[in-house]
Amino acid sequence: MDENILHQLERRLGPLHARQRLGIEADHEAQVFGQGLLFFNLENTALGPAIIEGVLKLSGLYWRARKNTERVTVKRNEMKFAALPEAFDGYTILHISDMHVEMSEAAMAHVGELVDGMRYDLCVLTGDYRGRTYGPFDAALDGVAKVTAHLKQPIYGVLGNHDTIQMVPAMEAMGIRMLLNECEVIARGDQRIYLAGIDDAHFFRVDNLEKAASQIPRDAFSILLSHTPEIYRQAAHANFDLMLSGHTHGGQLCLPGSIPIKLEAVLPRRMGAGLWQYGTMRGYTSVGAGSSVVPVRLNCPPEITLHCLRRG
Repeated sequence: MDENILHQLERRLGPLHARQRLGIEADHEAQVFGQGLLFFNLENTALGPAIIEGVLKLSGLYWRARKNTERVTVKRNEMKFAALPEAFDGYTILHISDMHVEMSEAAMAHVGELVDGMRYDLCVLTGDYRGRTYGPFDAALDGVAKVTAHLKQPIYGVLGNHDTIQMVPAMEAMGIRMLLNECEVIARGDQRIYLAGIDDAHFFRVDNLEKAASQIPRDAFSILLSHTPEIYRQAAHANFDLMLSGHTHGGQLCLPGSIPIKLEAVLPRRMGAGLWQYGTMRGYTSVGAGSSVVPVRLNCPPEITLHCLRRG
């Protein structure tokens, strides 16, 4: 553990929070069975990538699936909200998720090209910056820095299940405001909306929705950033209007029609990709800009998303 990073995290989070979070990582980050929302964590296994590659090569789909990872698309999504303040009608949010930068270099280069000159009011990053789930993270930070160089401020982010909290000081030095069970006010004139973000709720289970939402007035318009959409029930009952997530990759390997073979998440399949609703809360699950475990995609092209909020 780098002592400089430890001191920075203690100043940022407080000594108790920092040491608890680091301790949870040390205890569990490479665990295959019995940790997080899933009993079996494929991403933490050594054999998983070899098995997936072998099956794809035998089927003759491997090189096509590799090439598909570079074809990042821009999805445009318009949503209407009665509670949205008038000053925020037409407010645009660039949403980038699951970059996994070390194993998605060509895709990240394409993302840089796509966002250059793009018009938006706010950029949000919903986790999984690192390719692996444990081990060194310097290469991930270098990759994130290259992407961030193409983005406009303000930029907000949350951590995913692939990310170590040790990355936070360097990411904030890049200009990414990381939300660790925290909330920020976004103002236009005298009107406001609230942007909250929680720490990883899928693997490390260090999310604290109550803390993140504690400063939000009851009738205010609020947005939640969560790496995983699996906490949709809690978010809806906490009165969030919109939740932006990633994590699922939309299945990454899908049957024709974008039907996922498997979702590494505990939630209804309709919430595994794109726009959905639960109660009065809207949600959007990005299929991600990068690829996880193995850099392959079938019938599920990578994406970045431009959300436009409308009053109505």
